[in-house]
Amino acid sequence: MVSHYKMPMERYLIETPHTTQECEMLVDQVYASGYLYHFEWGCPDGVHSGWAIIEAENLAQARLAVPPFVRSKARVVKLTKFTGEGMPFHRMDQEPHKVGK
Repeated sequence: MVSHYKMPMERYLIETPHTTQECEMLVDQVYASGYLYHFEWGCPDGVHSGWAIIEAENLAQARLAVPPFVRSKARVVKLTKFTGEGMPFHRMDQEPHKVGK
């Protein structure tokens, strides 16, 4: 019996800013690549950008979800969830920041 171990996938936030002129072609290409379901769009509200959270093996693979003609403008960010323990840059024994102080 062959066992295939799958590496856990990382989660990435993808932001795809684009112009009004690029909008229709971008949505068409995202649809053709199979990622349309993952994206949400600000275009109807005048913010020509799409956002998606996808799983990928690495940043380069996540970036491939963005059509080539806007890929250089896209921002791809690896997401991390913090549990409150072992946070690398926040001391849990400090008082939380309060608005207005």
